Amino acid sequence: MGGRRRFPLSRLEVAAATGVLASYMLGLVGLYLTMPASDYRFLKLPRTLEDLRILRDHLESYTSDYTMQVLMCYFTVYIFMQTFMIPGTVFMSLLAGALFGVAGGMVLVIVAATAGASSCFFLSKMIGRPLVFSLWPDKLTFFQAQVAKRRAKLFNYLLFLRVTPTLPNTFINMASPIVNVPYRVFFLATSIGLIPAAYVTVRAGTALGELKSVADLYDFQSIATIFFIGIVTLTPTFLSKGQK
Repeated sequence: MGGRRRFPLSRLEVAAATGVLASYMLGLVGLYLTMPASDYRFLKLPRTLEDLRILRDHLESYTSDYTMQVLMCYFTVYIFMQTFMIPGTVFMSLLAGALFGVAGGMVLVIVAATAGASSCFFLSKMIGRPLVFSLWPDKLTFFQAQVAKRRAKLFNYLLFLRVTPTLPNTFINMASPIVNVPYRVFFLATSIGLIPAAYVTVRAGTALGELKSVADLYDFQSIATIFFIGIVTLTPTFLSKGQK
């Protein structure tokens, strides 16, 4: 019995998370009820490019006639997925490009992704500490030490993490409030740092029919460019160290 792992959340914390989940679900139901009567069996979270193309084909007509409802549904689903660490937001970013083009899709993805990351940040601040300690103990120790060491240039460090895949975005969203990253720094680094990856996926979404695999999104040139931007964001940190 001593080897059994204790569930990381208390009953109160589970109740709080359930309340947030129920609020999102009620919001989605409310939006669904405002849509015209039709067969919506095609509405599901895409898990493959084929799923995504089917969803795109059905939503194109609704997007022109019911733009506000489609936007609200998109925002709610994207934020819901990020808040509760549901994989598949890359397909949502591709969908934004397919439905709204590069400029509109970029704005949509960056705003939705930043809102979703913020929602996850605040939910973790309320109830996430035991969950983060349980899921990522080693990563959390590393992240906490790095945040403490780079406190003076914390924005640059977080921007680097957002631009490059050094640490998973889900972990950053959950762990940041645990290690006392100020929300203002978190918000700015997230909204700016997500731009390169958002551009790559949204642009690919505009040519969804030509995409053979999600892996094709990140060719050598894209990865090299993202890492170059990441190194540039850390330059002020390196310079400040050299002057000490």
